[in-house]
Amino acid sequence: MDKSKRSLLKSTRPFRRRLPPLQSGDRIDYRNMSLISRFISEQGKILSRRVNRLTLKQQRLITIAIKQARILSLLPFLNNEKQFERAKSAIRTAGFRGFRTKKQ
Repeated sequence: MDKSKRSLLKSTRPFRRRLPPLQSGDRIDYRNMSLISRFISEQGKILSRRVNRLTLKQQRLITIAIKQARILSLLPFLNNEKQFERAKSAIRTAGFRGFRTKKQ
């Protein structure tokens, strides 16, 4: 068998099916923080449906639950401490500039 015919044959490696991220008993609710936190990135962004492997309906329900949890302060809107620290230092340096007197 030559290389061109060999590439057309299917792989002999077995296909491993991944488990769905949501089981049938899981309730998508804003209070279920262990479930919701699986679908949020480290920065606090909602992960896409392709990454989550969810159906369209499940992704909509997850998004609504995350937004409700954010409004009720159960989840932060942003979870980026580096950006927060950078903003703090910028405020401090801007404060020092205000105390300088202008030379005439």
